[in-house]
Amino acid sequence: MEIKVNAIKFDASEKLVEFIEKKVGKLEKLCDEITEVEVRLKVEKPATNGNKEADISVFLPKETLYAEKVCDTFEEAVTQNLLALEKQIVKYKEKLRSK
Repeated sequence: MEIKVNAIKFDASEKLVEFIEKKVGKLEKLCDEITEVEVRLKVEKPATNGNKEADISVFLPKETLYAEKVCDTFEEAVTQNLLALEKQIVKYKEKLRSK
């Protein structure tokens, strides 16, 4: 599984990138079919609360799962996205089993 972290119009700290890679890496335990995960980070309006946007795309062989959240911190946004994606992965796997 390849993990790409893109910080749009700012440089993400090494600590933030490590946090994201560690959290996103756990998705592989849920589904070994994941080929790539792309995380995009963006600051909406500087100097306001709830301005950190993170969106995550999970690429599977025949489907792409997506989640997007805006929070006070990137860590919080990534964590909430991963919770949403975990639910989507469970549904994806249930759909495959029912075929």
